[in-house]
Amino acid sequence: MTATMIITLCMIVCFFALMIYIGIRSRKHASDINGFVLGSRSVGPWLSAFAFGTSYFSAVIFVGYAGQFGWNFGLASTWIGLGNAFIGSLLAWSVLGRRTRIMTQHLSSKTMPDFFGARFESKGLKIAASVITFVFLIPYTASLYNGLSRLFSMAFDGIDYSVCVIVMAVLTGIYVIVGGYMATAINDFIQGIIMLVGIVAVILAVLRDNGGLAAATEELATGENGGWEYASFLGADPVFLLFVVILTSLGTWGLPQMVGKFYAIKNEESIKMGTVISTLFAIVVAGGCYFLGGFGRLYEVDVASEGYDAIIPRMLSGLSPVLIGIVIVLVLSASMSTLSSLVLTSGSTVTLDFIAPMFKRELGEKTKMTIMRLFIVAFIVVSSVIAIVQASSKNLFIAQMMGVSWGALAGAFLAPFLYGLYYKKTTKAAVLTCFVYGVGLEIFQLFVSVGWVDISEVPVINFIFTNSLYSGVFAMVGGLIILPVVSLLTQKTCPREVEKMFSCYSLTKTVEITDSLGK
Repeated sequence: MTATMIITLCMIVCFFALMIYIGIRSRKHASDINGFVLGSRSVGPWLSAFAFGTSYFSAVIFVGYAGQFGWNFGLASTWIGLGNAFIGSLLAWSVLGRRTRIMTQHLSSKTMPDFFGARFESKGLKIAASVITFVFLIPYTASLYNGLSRLFSMAFDGIDYSVCVIVMAVLTGIYVIVGGYMATAINDFIQGIIMLVGIVAVILAVLRDNGGLAAATEELATGENGGWEYASFLGADPVFLLFVVILTSLGTWGLPQMVGKFYAIKNEESIKMGTVISTLFAIVVAGGCYFLGGFGRLYEVDVASEGYDAIIPRMLSGLSPVLIGIVIVLVLSASMSTLSSLVLTSGSTVTLDFIAPMFKRELGEKTKMTIMRLFIVAFIVVSSVIAIVQASSKNLFIAQMMGVSWGALAGAFLAPFLYGLYYKKTTKAAVLTCFVYGVGLEIFQLFVSVGWVDISEVPVINFIFTNSLYSGVFAMVGGLIILPVVSLLTQKTCPREVEKMFSCYSLTKTVEITDSLGK
């Protein structure tokens, strides 16, 4: 074994041992549904902020997006990371955080589909949202594994990619099933620290190997693979860059695994602190990833044959064994934190919002917990199999399904959830219209991407469905326009108890002077 393999293996063993230990220690918090799914709504600002950030940024961003968009936009790709920080984190916490926490507790909802069911007095919307969540979270989860294959082959020559996927899935499953939300939150905090340290170390090492920031930037502007546009303020394609910023930033507002972090946060002070912490985390991690990817053109990579996923591993291949080990653990941390959030969201959604309502009698806590854990296992198995099959067969349909999953979820849920918190006149018909519009648009995108539908002769439609990034933005923005219009036309389907629901925002609460210096 080489020095790189030995050092990396030791780091990984220590990393996994710590994750499992935390899962076991957190089992006391997972004794009932409220504790297992929401950590009893008592999670502090640091854990909540890091859980939000680590669920946001995974191997997909570090290896895939950073490489692809860094190559396409150069240093201007850093705008994507800053958009993630200020729109996807700061604005999301400011607009959604407090209202989500208050309304969901008032309605006793534990998941996003549960919120739709209670807020719009519709069992059908609850079931529809749970099906959409489960169906589209599976390919999204499978895509997390893609970024691992090249990095592991770089550090562990000869080890099969499927082995890495299976080990990662099994160990993630153990600490989620045993410790529930609290285990994932604590592990996310540790994984977040690893991500912060790792990305800073890698950026410094890559810049040092290229003669420093000034020399690397000059080479990017004048080198054989570069050009002035790749070192410019807005990059080579500002319009495409804007679409990427909107999709990757605004999309988090409608993703169940992201919004769920607001359900569990402890109190008002935690929301204020969490907003700041989450934003700073995103600036370093997301901004750092895309800034690093912006120097991808300094390395010899045949994108046509090797793909964008080869760019970041090529940049890192010349690092020291210790740094390569840190990078592997960094990507593992990013992937496992997002994976744990996804499997917990999916398992709880299917159990509480789809399976439980099918029974005439109320299921007991232990029964629900058992079913939930079984679905978590099933979700992990299915997503792992899909990832392995995709890696070995390069199945185009699966690859494109992974690409549209984010857009389908955010397109279907963003507008209904946002308006559901703020707009009393939001109707059941409008929410259903958004579900159909968001999912339908991305399914059509899937058909276009795999070649089943030809739209090349229709310029406007062809532009929208150029790729899943464009259609994803149209799904989200379109929903924000469609929902209020349909709501005004369908007021007969407005929930009857809407005033009672919104009364939670005007309740008077008495606090001690140590908590508030107000009147």
